[in-house]
Amino acid sequence: MSTKVTSLDQNTFNRLRKLYIIALSAIAVSVIVSQILVRIYIRDQQDDARTINIAGRQRMLSQQLTKQVLLLNTNTSSEEKYLQRKNIQETLQTWTVSHYALQEGSDSLQLNNHNSETIEKMFLEIQPYFEEIQTSVKKILEKTAKNQPEVNIQAEVNDILANETFFLKKMDSIVNQYDEEATRKVEKLERLEVILLIITLTILLAEFLFIFWPAAKRTKQTIKRLLDSEENARKMAFNADKLSQEKERSVKQLKALSLVMEQTLLFARITPEGFLVHLGNKFSSKVNYRSFSANTKFSEVISSREKEQEIIENVIINHQNTGWQGEIKGTLPNEEPIWLEMSLIPYHPGEQKEELLLICFDITERKLAKLQIEKLNKERFEAQIDQQKTLSAKIIENQEKEQNRIAKDIHDGIGQMLTGLKFNIESINPENIEKTTEKVSHLKELTANIIKGVRTATFNLAPPELTDHGIAPALTKLCIELAKFTGENIVFVNKTDFSERLDSLTEINIYRITQEAVNNAIKYASASHIIVTVSHSKDLLSITIDDNGKGFEPEKITPRKNGEGGMGLTFMKERINYINGRLFMTSTPGKGTRITINVPL
Repeated sequence: MSTKVTSLDQNTFNRLRKLYIIALSAIAVSVIVSQILVRIYIRDQQDDARTINIAGRQRMLSQQLTKQVLLLNTNTSSEEKYLQRKNIQETLQTWTVSHYALQEGSDSLQLNNHNSETIEKMFLEIQPYFEEIQTSVKKILEKTAKNQPEVNIQAEVNDILANETFFLKKMDSIVNQYDEEATRKVEKLERLEVILLIITLTILLAEFLFIFWPAAKRTKQTIKRLLDSEENARKMAFNADKLSQEKERSVKQLKALSLVMEQTLLFARITPEGFLVHLGNKFSSKVNYRSFSANTKFSEVISSREKEQEIIENVIINHQNTGWQGEIKGTLPNEEPIWLEMSLIPYHPGEQKEELLLICFDITERKLAKLQIEKLNKERFEAQIDQQKTLSAKIIENQEKEQNRIAKDIHDGIGQMLTGLKFNIESINPENIEKTTEKVSHLKELTANIIKGVRTATFNLAPPELTDHGIAPALTKLCIELAKFTGENIVFVNKTDFSERLDSLTEINIYRITQEAVNNAIKYASASHIIVTVSHSKDLLSITIDDNGKGFEPEKITPRKNGEGGMGLTFMKERINYINGRLFMTSTPGKGTRITINVPL
């Protein structure tokens, strides 16, 4: 009985497989044939369009040739005649090549010689006119080649004019014939597409009627039989005498099902201790394990590493009675990792015998992709940490440079001037009134320079306007002072008369960001006009710095490695983030730069 059931299921499966292969093959063949035929016709249509274009151009070339000959007959200058003869030769060459290419085909013009009998006959009719015009033009070129002052070419011109009318008329007929034949090909292609569509729909209808619909009915009947079997099993559960028979029947059905599972799923059977009983064909191909013995453990098949084998064995032992579902990792003999989503199901194939069913799905690609994403996230986090470290080091370095600059300014500037002041005071001789007056005047100038140097140093450190009056007066002072120092045109505009005070950290960060933006415009963009604009609303303060500098591409500006250069923008972004603001930058090479700072109020 088992052999009959197995044979029946196998035959049914093979029959359905053959039918589906035939059905899909028929669809594929019809689609491929349709595409091949359509592409052949389309390629032919492309050749037709090129042929019609060149044939139509022949009319234009013949008219152009006639016009050039008439111009040659009227030109008196030898230089003009020379240029006109050159144009006639080029036009005649193109006209002649195209004429014979339309009849015989040409690789250079991408023309074939598949003309119909009608068109060939038309070319035979037009040939005498073509040759007459060609001969007359050549005679004209020969007569005018010697640049004689008086050359009579009127006879040849009259011959060209007499033949041109007939040539144009015949060429119109040829172009119209080409167009008519191309139209017929399009109509033929449309009819062919309709026929192929009908054939394809007929194949689909036949497959539905003779393959898919019967298969669906058979599947529905099978499901109905399974439901009936389940109902019968419930009834038989009340009868102890028939319980063993129902169990035996279930086992046989499971064996038949296992045959299908072997071919479609990663399927295996093991003992509660983890020893392999059966390994499905697909599973054995997956892990490249063709033969095994009674002492072969499932963990050894999945992994060649002891630690992974121990984890798999613990899962089997701990869940042999309750079942389990989860992910396990293995390593094949070729060191290739494999991840499986495994379901462990307790199974009783016969009396006093227990086994475990393993149904697995290969999730290696998904798992490796997930691990790769985690690795990339970790690398990205580490890169952010490294960037933050670099930024911190650069900030400390800039602080040291600023302190050294201040010390140098005080020592080299203010310190030397104070030393000079001291020496000048000590050298004053009250008895020499004339020199004393001169030295006092010099001392006044030196004192003014010392005061200016002190103000400049304090302004660079912390402008008093920022502490005393707020951001708007401080920015006004910044623009004025920088304009004096650099000689550039730096303008401050307070559109909405903003005069509110913010907390000190917000004000100093806004000031430093603006100062950095203006300095960058002067230093790197070579800007000569800079406008700093302040405006505000109920909830937002906006500061815009516009310059007419050389501009740049913002997406290409990135901090360099080890913090070497390119850190100004990074510092600006760090400062704006610190005060919960936003910074926008737009720039175009050659058209200047705009930086906008938005800070919530």
